[in-house]
Amino acid sequence: MTFSLHANPEATTSNDYHHVPVTEKQLSFARQIADRSGVVLPLEVQQSRYSLSRWIDANKVAKPTGQFSDYASSKQVGLAERIARRKRCEVPHECFRDRGMMSKWIDANI
Repeated sequence: MTFSLHANPEATTSNDYHHVPVTEKQLSFARQIADRSGVVLPLEVQQSRYSLSRWIDANKVAKPTGQFSDYASSKQVGLAERIARRKRCEVPHECFRDRGMMSKWIDANI
């Protein structure tokens, strides 16, 4: 068996990353992107993990930047408030302005 190096990684004959089937989580994420953006998710892209990963990178919405981009997400806040009620404590105020800090607080209190 001979192997050759090609500029296109999908053209190789080895059993590398790009020949591994897509995961359900990856496919679900790609479908969410397609639904939100109104873009068609091509069937041929859904055949390999490498192709689908490239499609996701090309079509996902960029992370927002701006004054409030580092604030905790609404889902984080909701989860933290439920945890705080259950534990009868308060979420530290600084956690609301830093998503990383909020994540650490949630992990420490679950």
